[in-house]
Amino acid sequence: MPWSTPTLRTVREMVRGEITAKLGTASFVGNSVLRVIADAQAAMSHLVLRYIDWLSRQFLPDTAETEWLDRHGDIWLVNADGTTGRKSATYANGVANLIGVNGTAVPEATQFEFGEALFETTEGVVIGTIETAVHLRAITVGLIGNVPAGSALSPSLGISGLDNAIVIDMTGGTDAETDEELRARVLRRIRQPPMGGAAYDYEAWALAVPGVTRAWAASEMGIGTVTVRFMMDDLRADNDGFPLQQDVDEVEAYINSKRPVAVKDFFVVAPIKFEITCVIDELVPDNQSTRGEIEQSLREMLLQYAAPGQTIFAAWKSFAIISAPTVVSFHLANNEDDVMPSPGHMAVLGSVVYD
Repeated sequence: MPWSTPTLRTVREMVRGEITAKLGTASFVGNSVLRVIADAQAAMSHLVLRYIDWLSRQFLPDTAETEWLDRHGDIWLVNADGTTGRKSATYANGVANLIGVNGTAVPEATQFEFGEALFETTEGVVIGTIETAVHLRAITVGLIGNVPAGSALSPSLGISGLDNAIVIDMTGGTDAETDEELRARVLRRIRQPPMGGAAYDYEAWALAVPGVTRAWAASEMGIGTVTVRFMMDDLRADNDGFPLQQDVDEVEAYINSKRPVAVKDFFVVAPIKFEITCVIDELVPDNQSTRGEIEQSLREMLLQYAAPGQTIFAAWKSFAIISAPTVVSFHLANNEDDVMPSPGHMAVLGSVVYD
């Protein structure tokens, strides 16, 4: 059994017993100075044992807490941007159309806001008679800086003749890597040491790029070829986690700087989205809350099991549904496995139909 810290009461009894044994036939009078000293010594010993117990968990990355986990990350991991350890949060950037009076000058570093996120222009422009595009960058770090196309950014300070800026594209912001994501990468690095071009090396290189959360490497085109597919579950959440072409280009560029030059046929591509449908009847209880729990549970199942070419078994879907907190019973009407059409297709939840 694993060792655990003895309780304070146990330590106190051990110290008292030791002192009693040393006294021989002499009695150990309650509330005496000797008893107080013994209890104080027991308390100090217990604190030391608790500290040693805590410290022992920090020495290995699978149980380490944040500060120590960062130390393990700094030792084991090098990221695509050259940093070590935890992948840092990044800033979004993009383009927006300025809306306002013709001839209005908008200087560089003019600030705009959208919710709690702030942005600034990276160039000075003059609003024209047609749409006037301007480049902006977020000055609030993280996913919060990613703004849907068509959204209106409001000027932080009033500029006469400037109404707002309509977003054309504003992406690229990522949150810092979580403890569990960092822990998984550290353990992966330890368990799968670099081999100069093994399949998991390509996966590790892809995961080193900010925003990449899952990656797979396979010989889809035959022996001697490498195809890397990856997901960006947080950054591209509005696209079900599937990367855009600009993300593919970034990952490909980084892996090209790391991979063996002898690999001739190398490809980085996004998985192909394959929507699956679940038809549920006889649901008990059947209400909006339960339906929401079911859909969330199905998404979590796919996050865990879905991969390029991976069949989604009916048993997985049924287990995900019954695992929803308030589900008592149900019947999965389309009770068949979802087989992917090709090694590049990857399952995503399309719709859940309730009969």
